[in-house]
Formats: sequence, structure tokens, C-alpha cells
Amino acid sequence: MKRLKLTPAVPALAALALVLAGPAVAGTTHDRVVSEQPAQVAQLQATAAFPQPRVDAMAQKRGRLYAGGSFDRVLDDSGEHARSYLAAVDALSGQVTPFRVRLDGPVQSLLVHRDALYIGGRFAHVNGDHRPNLVKVSRSTGEVVQRFDFPLRGAVTDLAMVRGRLVASGHFDGHLRSFSRSTGVATSYLAPDIRGKVHKRAGDTVVNRFGVDPAHSRLVAVGNFRTVDGRLRKRAFMVDLGSTTTTLSRWYYAPLLARCLSRQPHKLPHIADVDFSPDGSYFVLGATGGLVRFEQDIGTALCDAAARFETGILAPKTPTWVNYTGGDTIWSVLATGAAVYAQGHFRWLDNPYGRDSAGEGAVARRGIGAMDPVTGLALDWNPDMPARRGGRALLADSRGLWVGSDNERLAREPHRGLGFLPLSAPPDSPS
Repeated sequence: MKRLKLTPAVPALAALALVLAGPAVAGTTHDRVVSEQPAQVAQLQATAAFPQPRVDAMAQKRGRLYAGGSFDRVLDDSGEHARSYLAAVDALSGQVTPFRVRLDGPVQSLLVHRDALYIGGRFAHVNGDHRPNLVKVSRSTGEVVQRFDFPLRGAVTDLAMVRGRLVASGHFDGHLRSFSRSTGVATSYLAPDIRGKVHKRAGDTVVNRFGVDPAHSRLVAVGNFRTVDGRLRKRAFMVDLGSTTTTLSRWYYAPLLARCLSRQPHKLPHIADVDFSPDGSYFVLGATGGLVRFEQDIGTALCDAAARFETGILAPKTPTWVNYTGGDTIWSVLATGAAVYAQGHFRWLDNPYGRDSAGEGAVARRGIGAMDPVTGLALDWNPDMPARRGGRALLADSRGLWVGSDNERLAREPHRGLGFLPLSAPPDSPS
């Protein structure tokens, strides 16, 4: 059986120099991999209503972590706290704060900007007010900002602030739109014409996730669609972000036209997440989809894998590298400069020829893993986080890595739904 050799292309070596020198644009960056040993923080509690509670979105500002998902109880050192779909945790102590917002449906995206917390998901009412799927609240009190009121007919899956405008993706009309951060009214800045489906059984047209580079000059979106502005852009596309206008980029990766082996409808779009590096020189795609259909496509097909692309290469023939799980989903990816983290319900990394088994060279990594940003090979880091569906939320801050999932354990300790892995000690620090 042949072994896929993962070697960095020349552009990746140039990117490494940028990583070592520090990011050219401000962004969350780490100079080392986080610890395998988690800190003690609040965790979710299983209940009759939520037997498999999960965190699907996180945001942080000024020492407070906001976690959203599907749950109704959170547990810390002081006991249980009733928190439906959204909770706030003190980032230093790990304890639940008094902050409360009453929602009647799952939270799928969060964004903190200045004194506001923007909440996206699949809900109808917030604190008793009719605010379907997108709402702005005070990040300190949780009160609804009444001026922000633009009902959306469809779930909101991702949020970002881009050049002073709120950008949201989801199942609503348009699927990727810019909005006034003050009123919530849609603006003309970003309004691509997104149409079609990757397959007739793949469900509704939707942009599931998007990433914005630190300079706010490019946006990459992934989901279930076929064309953008009349051009073929199946599963992923890039937008060039100007100060007042946006245009569809020439970037496209042609192998995205083909599907993976799975026939499960929700896996047919198969590109699940995207994240830019702290310096913006590359981005990483995370994928579900099942196994690669044909062995000759290993190395180019993005199926149950993570893959790196150089931002400036607009017509890549192959990724800089691709790391396969061998048949298990990757739902989320995060690049910190020191590592590319991935989580899902996978069991292995470095497994291009495994078919729901450990192939030659595979390394065991349950639920979460880290890859070298240059070679793409799995790092020794292995906190072990078995999960059912797997996690969709990763957040890096100056102190470490927050992990949101449906897991019950992290590093063989109870850490249901939420975990924090602090930065490991610098190599030259005293033991």
C-alpha cells in the first residue's frame, strides 16, 4: 500500500517565516501549542430536555466567555445554574456569571463587538421580544437592544464584523449578507447571488460558515450552493472585501466539484468550516463527507480531512497539504500560528489510506487533534476528547484554547460541552 507523503510547497515555507516573525496583521496568535491538561471550568449538565447538551458557538471579551448551543443547565463549583441556550463564564475563574438571556431555541453563532453581543441561531423570542434568529443584546446586562430589529426567516449560522458592518450567514434569504450593526437592516455592501445545491438531496441552499482574514480584505464561505453571481462555485467561494464594495474572487478549487463517498444528505456539501491563519497568508478548510471515492484522488479530494490553501494562489491544483481522518468527520478548524487545531468525531489523523480503520502511519486522535501548519502532519499533542457528533466551536485567546462540543470528557476528565486548554509553558521556562 502506498503512503501519501505530505510535503510543504514553497509558498508554505514563506508562510512559516511569517509565522515565526509574528503576524503582519493583528489577530489571535500563539507561539506554542496549548497544554494537553485542561483547566477546571464550568461544564454543561445533561437533563431530560437535553440528554446530549452541546456548545456550538463561543465569543469572548474583557474576561467573559459567552457560550451558546443546546443546553439548559450549567454546572460550576457553586452548583447548578439554569441557562437556556446561552451562558457566560468568567474566563479567569471558569465560574458561571449572573449574565442571563432568555431564548427559546438553539444558538449557533456569537459575536462580541464593543458593548454588544450579537446572537444568531434558530429561535423566535429573546427575553420575551420577537427577534427571530438574530438579536443584539447588551453584553453586560443581556437586555435586548430595541433599535436593532430586522427579522430573518431562517437560522443564522455564523457572524463577523467586517469594515464596520455586521456580516451573517445562514438559511435566510440571500444566505450571506451585510447588515447595519446599529439597526440590523440589510445593506448593499455584501449581497452575493448564491444559488443551487450540491445535490438534490443535500437540503436547503445555505452558507454554513465563513472566515475573514485579519486585514478584512478577503472572505471565504462554505456550504450547500452551486453558483455565486452566476459563476460555478460549488461548496466554497472567496470574496474580495473593499472599503465600500465587494466582488467575487477568481479563487476556486476545482476538485470541490466532486462529491465524497458518503450518501448522507447532510454530508454531501462536505466542507464544514474555514479559518484564516493569524497573518492571513493561508486558510484551512475542514471537511466531512465520508471517504475519498477513488484512491487516485487522495491528496486532492477534501473528504473527512483538513487542508491548507495559500490565500494568494487563486487557482490551486492541490492543497499545500491535506490530512485525512480515514472516514470520520472534521467539523471545525482553527489556525493559531503554532498549530492547526481540528475537532469532530474522528478517531485518527495522518490516515489517508484508512477506510474506517487505522491505515499505515495513522495516529490515534479522538475528537480533537493538532497539525503542524507547514507539513500538515499530526503533532504529538493528544488530549483525547471522544465525542458523539463532535465539536463545532474552537476559540483561541491570549491564554489558551477554548473548546465547545458535545463531549463528556477531555483528557480523561469530566468536561462536558466546554473545556479550556491553557498555553503550555515556554520551552526555556524553569521546570
